[in-house]
This record gives sequence, structure tokens and C-alpha cells, in this order.
Amino acid sequence: PSPRSCQPNGANEEALRCEIEELKQKDLALDQEITQLLSEGYSLEELEKHISLLHEYNDIKDAGQMLLGKLAVIRGVTTKQLYPEYDLELSD
Repeated sequence: PSPRSCQPNGANEEALRCEIEELKQKDLALDQEITQLLSEGYSLEELEKHISLLHEYNDIKDAGQMLLGKLAVIRGVTTKQLYPEYDLELSD
């Protein structure tokens, strides 16, 4: 469940209780997912490394998107128009 799915009646205390409950549910779901991955033979170190690499990939991709955006502004085109020039797929 998303943190926004709970609609408190305007009381701060009720909103906090709702958020705490949602976080507990999310924590339980993550624990279950970790247990499942461990049972499939993954190690915690491997999972942590994978997560770290995903963060690094996303940071690099964000930087690339920012550069493409700046280049598009300079050239007066859309970023989409630059993709073929750099052999990029729209899904990249």
C-alpha cells in the first residue's frame, strides 16, 4: 500500500497511526521478499551489490538525460529528436 492510500479524518494523531501501520506493512512485505530471495539462493551481499549498482546506473542515466535536455535546448529540438543521433532507443 502506498503512504497516500490512507485517508485520515484530519486528526494529526490518526494520520500518524495510519502512516505507521502502512510502514509496518511495507516492512513486512520487504522482509518476506528478502526471505524469498534468500530461499532462491541469493545472498544478502549479492542483493546489496545489485541495489548499489542499480543506484549507480540511475544516477548515470539521470546525468545523461540532463545533458541531452541541455543539448536539446541549445539546438532548439526535443530530446526525443536527439535519440537517433546517439543511437538511443526511446526506452533507454
